[in-house]
Amino acid sequence: MTAMLRIVSAGPGSTVQDGGRHGYLRYGVTGAGPMDPFAHALANRALGNAPGSAAIEVSLAGMEVSAEDGPVTVSIAGGAFQVTLDGQAMPSAAVMRLEPGGKLKLRAGAAGMWSYLAIAGGFELPQVLGSSATHTRTGMGGLDGRMLQPGDRLAIGAAAGEIATGRIVAPLLERPAETIRVLLGPQDDYFSADQIAVFLAGPWTISPRGDRMACFLEGPRLSHQLGFNIPSDGVAMGAIQVPGEGLPIVLMADRQSTGGYPKIATVIGADLGRLAQARPGTRLAFRAVSHAEAVQARAAEQGFLSREITIEPLIRNRFSSEFLFGLNLVDGWVDARARE
Repeated sequence: MTAMLRIVSAGPGSTVQDGGRHGYLRYGVTGAGPMDPFAHALANRALGNAPGSAAIEVSLAGMEVSAEDGPVTVSIAGGAFQVTLDGQAMPSAAVMRLEPGGKLKLRAGAAGMWSYLAIAGGFELPQVLGSSATHTRTGMGGLDGRMLQPGDRLAIGAAAGEIATGRIVAPLLERPAETIRVLLGPQDDYFSADQIAVFLAGPWTISPRGDRMACFLEGPRLSHQLGFNIPSDGVAMGAIQVPGEGLPIVLMADRQSTGGYPKIATVIGADLGRLAQARPGTRLAFRAVSHAEAVQARAAEQGFLSREITIEPLIRNRFSSEFLFGLNLVDGWVDARARE
């Protein structure tokens, strides 16, 4: 019997995402995929899953899951969420074994917007245009093209061998968003040098209006020296459009395929997750970097993922009553009056 993962509870915004739907932007099909590509890749890498395997992207609203029809091994990585396994506190980046009937809960914690829950063996889901990434606006991919909800059951593939459990050691997950690195352009010539300086200095505040499609910024209004309309062209994840009102919009995973506003800069690949994990109200500035520095930053991420991921054993230092009651703490008795 195939093991299943059951969604016990889920707030809005949680979906199944794989590495994304590539090669179809020219047909107007959004790529979708994870908001934090590095954390998504790390969660899969810790289990030995193939790169880009489907995982659950858990939103700030949280989620609770349970195993059915067999034990499963799961990993989580991303924001500093509060994680509990059968009532016991766990690290926010870890590999765990979930027994049948066991409960794994993820809730908003100290930082971060997204956490990724991957499963050994991967999820068995139909693919649309070569991907199981969910794009809710078109109802494509994932589970019926929608957000996950209580009662959903996800089939799991066969895992390959034993997997070590414990805390995932990943310093690269600690990514404060005070400074986001960008490459200027491709339409930075639509802005004067002083306006580019204003853009880089900020400070900008992340608006609560954002979603998987875009991150809206609040701050100084930028003016255009060549107007704010361009012939629509393709947009990459991280492209920063500046519409007529002058407030930048960073296009994210569920972005449209083309846009007609000039793009003053593009967030480098290694900082996409840094920005995606920043909560509304976060203040930040941008720093322009060279193409070589952007490539070097991406190479550092890929180098980390290509090495063996370090998993440290968990050391339990807090014991709930439920945990203690579940143990046999008495293995015999003696009579103090008895002589040896």
